[in-house]
Amino acid sequence: QVQLVESGGGLVQAGGSLRLSCAASGSIFSIYHMGWYRQAPGKQRELVAMITVGGSTNYADSVKGRFAISRDNAKNTVYLEMNSLKPEDTAVYYCGARRSILSAYDYWGQGTQVTVSS
Repeated sequence: QVQLVESGGGLVQAGGSLRLSCAASGSIFSIYHMGWYRQAPGKQRELVAMITVGGSTNYADSVKGRFAISRDNAKNTVYLEMNSLKPEDTAVYYCGARRSILSAYDYWGQGTQVTVSS
């Protein structure tokens, strides 16, 4: 069992930056592939970025060059550095963990709200 707790969301002006954190507990963090997803009102949850146990990363086209995902296995934490934020980045951001890169996510956090004002 893995517990995930996101933090770092808030209100920021367009062009600003935020750093989200997702702290994991309850299991060996380093064996999980991690991902950040977001869900805007009236829209489906969508992938933002993911990082494998080996450190390989993948990003949604809409955030490439602006967001960066990283992980610190010693701190059991995955981060999402968000720069040049746009109003369309406004959403609830969730982190997820999964054992297999081929399967659905096994665990989700409760989410953190990010609001970007124009």
